[in-house]
Amino acid sequence: MATVEIDRLVKRYGQTTVVHGIDLSIQDGEFVVLVGPSGCGKSTTLRMIAGLEEISGGEIRIDGRVVNDLQPRDRNIAMVFQNYAIYPHMSVADNIAFGLYRSKLSKSEKRQRVEQAAETLGLSQLLDRRPSALSGGQRQRVAIGRAMVRDPAAFLFDEPLSNLDAQLRTQMRIEIKRLHHRLGTTSVFVTHDQVEAMTMADRIVVMRDGRILQVGTPLELYENPVDIFTARFIGSPTMNLLPASLKNGGADLTLGGSVQVPPAAATSADILVGARPQDLVPSSPGVPGLTVSGTVAVVETLGSETLVHIESAGQTIIGSAPGRQIPQIGEHLTLHAPAERLYYFDKATEKALAAR
Repeated sequence: MATVEIDRLVKRYGQTTVVHGIDLSIQDGEFVVLVGPSGCGKSTTLRMIAGLEEISGGEIRIDGRVVNDLQPRDRNIAMVFQNYAIYPHMSVADNIAFGLYRSKLSKSEKRQRVEQAAETLGLSQLLDRRPSALSGGQRQRVAIGRAMVRDPAAFLFDEPLSNLDAQLRTQMRIEIKRLHHRLGTTSVFVTHDQVEAMTMADRIVVMRDGRILQVGTPLELYENPVDIFTARFIGSPTMNLLPASLKNGGADLTLGGSVQVPPAAATSADILVGARPQDLVPSSPGVPGLTVSGTVAVVETLGSETLVHIESAGQTIIGSAPGRQIPQIGEHLTLHAPAERLYYFDKATEKALAAR
């Protein structure tokens, strides 16, 4: 196991800078997820850690050793790719053993490592099969097994679940998390899926346009996003943002009504009031908070809850209702969120105005 430290890391392609001097420290045994939209620089950052991309500036240290000029094979890391990269003409056992191709271990030691990895990943009964006889999830486990047998200082995962269907993705998320808990190996995982990030990470790194916006635990990012981008990217469905003008300590909403704003957030004339759909529910406003009314336009029935899209003053707002209380299309509905569950952002800078 090892620490991974990134100091002022820069990546340029010609005159175009795609990673802008980022800093990040990953602790020994930590599971860190880099998340963000396509093109934000997360995979490029991972490839620089692996040595598959040359860095344009800054420093990368693995277990305290500067690795800027080391080849990938000399960094003691193992990478799992999106496309599995397993050989179709080889058996499962041979594919896993390929991770030890350059190793000086004896044949018996290699076989022992392959069997241990296969047992850990539930592949013991499949060692003689070819990849064509495996499911997508099993193929991904073979790719992970090939990385495991090397006993690396760190695992790097580059969107390894994006080719799987929804059920397999859920299953593999759990298996990878269990594997990390069992092995305790430092892991860096790249994804564009905020659900994967929230469910797997010890800490999440939110990236946008080659910069790090926020680093924290899943709950920290969900409860206290530093800006509008993070607030809307983390959490599903996305956060509602309602324009408002600040007057005398209260926010008058563009779509009608007002909200009392805490003093720490009363620093900008034009703000956005945020409310997560899970906090905005059909009820009478018995406590201070946000109240919006509108016509039901869309209903999404999920069983445990029902997502309700209402139209109010030309804006669509998403709330939620208990699973068996299903509003009807065209119905007039009032949604309410308590004051302590609201967020406030500066409309001009898009920065959060107060921590909750």
